[in-house]
Amino acid sequence: MDIIIHQTYLPQDDPEAALAFYRDALGFEVRNDVGYNGLRWITVGPVGQPISIVLHPPAADPGITDDERRTITEMMAKGTYASINLATEDLDGVFETLQASDIAEVVQEPTEQPYGVRDCAFRDPAGNMVRIKQLR
Repeated sequence: MDIIIHQTYLPQDDPEAALAFYRDALGFEVRNDVGYNGLRWITVGPVGQPISIVLHPPAADPGITDDERRTITEMMAKGTYASINLATEDLDGVFETLQASDIAEVVQEPTEQPYGVRDCAFRDPAGNMVRIKQLR
């Protein structure tokens, strides 16, 4: 089989803050930006790579109940709703760039983990956990 990951989804509740983090701080390119009924779906991804992240309004699905919307909002505020793992050859440089941007909350500085990886963690403006691993 020849299957690749094409898109993954992360919620965002502030499109401009999401762009500031993913485009401006991480350097991802914006591939699409679609508005509908006052909401925005923004597709970003690393330059030169086929994978995309769709930053979407978290409760736009009409099948979600008001109770579910409240739960989603609460989980996003705690940082327990969604996450993504990224990787880089320059973990310290990426960490410094993100920390200096004041856009994301530092959760963990670069650390050698007991399970064999060196990584750091941030919460993006919507509360998503973004872990970044050192490529070796």
